[in-house]
Amino acid sequence: MDLRNIAIIAHVDHGKTTLVDELLKQSGAFRENQAVAERAMDSNDLERERGITIFAKPTSVEWKGTRINIVDTPGHADFGGEVERILSMVDGVVLLVDAAEGPMPQTKFVTSKALALGLRPIVVLNKVDKPDAEPDRALDEVFDLFASLDANDDQLDFPHLYASGRSGWADAELDGPRKDLHALFNLIINHVPAPRQQAHVNEDFRMLATTLGSDPFVGRILTGRVESGHLKVGQTVQALSRIGQKIEQFRVTKIQAFRGLQMQDIDEAVAGDIVSLAGMQKATVADTICALAVEDAIPAQPIDPPTISVTFGINDSPLAGRDGKKVQSRVIRERLMKEAESNVAIKVTDTPGGEAFEVAGRGELQMGVLIENMRREGFELSISRPQVLMREDDGQKLEPIEEVTIDVDDDYTGAVIEKITGPRKGDLVEMKPAGSGKTRIIAHVPSRGLIGYHGEFLTDTRGTGVLNRVFHGWAPHKGPIPGRRAGVLISMEDGEAVAYALWNLEDRGRMFINPQDKVYQGMIIGEHSRDNDLEVNPLKGKKLTNVRASGSDEAVRLTPPTIFSLEEAIAYINDDELVEVTPNAIRLRKRYLDPHERKRMSKQG
Repeated sequence: MDLRNIAIIAHVDHGKTTLVDELLKQSGAFRENQAVAERAMDSNDLERERGITIFAKPTSVEWKGTRINIVDTPGHADFGGEVERILSMVDGVVLLVDAAEGPMPQTKFVTSKALALGLRPIVVLNKVDKPDAEPDRALDEVFDLFASLDANDDQLDFPHLYASGRSGWADAELDGPRKDLHALFNLIINHVPAPRQQAHVNEDFRMLATTLGSDPFVGRILTGRVESGHLKVGQTVQALSRIGQKIEQFRVTKIQAFRGLQMQDIDEAVAGDIVSLAGMQKATVADTICALAVEDAIPAQPIDPPTISVTFGINDSPLAGRDGKKVQSRVIRERLMKEAESNVAIKVTDTPGGEAFEVAGRGELQMGVLIENMRREGFELSISRPQVLMREDDGQKLEPIEEVTIDVDDDYTGAVIEKITGPRKGDLVEMKPAGSGKTRIIAHVPSRGLIGYHGEFLTDTRGTGVLNRVFHGWAPHKGPIPGRRAGVLISMEDGEAVAYALWNLEDRGRMFINPQDKVYQGMIIGEHSRDNDLEVNPLKGKKLTNVRASGSDEAVRLTPPTIFSLEEAIAYINDDELVEVTPNAIRLRKRYLDPHERKRMSKQG
């Protein structure tokens, strides 16, 4: 069968997964009466809850005798490691752009990777039926983006379509019939070249592993595109490392291909197709699976280095072990090493002492997803504040800089610019009207300055601003950047918080806990209204007397506390604080728990 391999790339919320839903439906991948969940490709629980794609996943459809393998890629730069591996499996990309917002930072990140590989894009201007859509402006911005990314003449001469993924139509003209996606199917077949690997079908079998999975029945599963030859079930092959070193020899027990949303067992894999293999014990991502006669490994695409690191440690608080079952450092280490094996963008190193592990990755969201997955698996952890990874070049200290794109109401532009160019030491690059009373601000800001800024940004813009960030490059170190200005309220007792005590503490600052929540010495229960830390007693009840007075026994009315999400908690803490993560709770606490140490630290300010 004729083959086409494509990846769909887009910014978060530009409608990529919804469009894939419609491609599957209109190609006949589903039965007429089959019940299919919305955003069917987002199969992971976290993806459904957050409404974002985290893991790159292939699927396939058939159209007029041609099988089209489609890879749905993450739209967030934190998961760029997924994208960099996947692009080596495809021969073309469909770039989906919101006709109102135009190309956004995450679009720029993934598109630069695709253009560097020489892939010719198809541009789909999505959501053109929205009232604020400006498809012509968005198309011009896409061309300017390609030009700025050094696209060649073939890539700049890209075809484009106008579409509405939710309504299930795509047309070459803006005022077309708006009936179905036939124009997109036909353009993919005519514009995207067939896999060049099909010309090497008579050579020895070779395949580059790009994703790693596991199955409780068949064990490790490696997915990739067959570069040459063909492979049958039961055949003996070998795995070579990136440098050509032999890792293992094994018999292939199962070959599966993507057919719609299902994995289907097949007898033979042929050059050009995307398949999954089982039977190996040690082979992993970036290894070459090949016939025994092959000696050279397939070159793997280089992966961008991590930009931040977080320390994962055991939970050593007084409440440790009450929620989770997996609390030992050995178990935590095994889980992190397993993650690093399948996720090439993550690096894990042991710290001195062996009870904590430094995990380096792309961003706070990627770390948050890993911690949330571990939390749901029953782990208890203590997490440090993210640290930005520096590097040295000719004796000069360099730090990562991010390009920040902000869409904000005109009334709040002053407050935003003051924050990012002042204490956070960012450089304003561009500022232009974005329509509907909004302004678009583009700035280059040190990664250090963005840790913990998102919550402050939402407060400054009354929740109406949208901030997107993507790695821009390295620049000389910009000097100290102040962290959180406010101090915290620290519990000085162990027990359950009392409503009356919290009510009395409201003058001191905002609370992070509810009445009846368990607290312990050293736990952070609120934010101080001043810049110093303060020890308080959240267990102090009301003194009882036998005198009754009007109004003295009224019910206590508390201001609702601030409840942090996992990412917000990690971004909020200072260097001398930790986030305690268990399956049922997220708590903040000071690193030190010894009473004498706490007294000494509080005297020092």
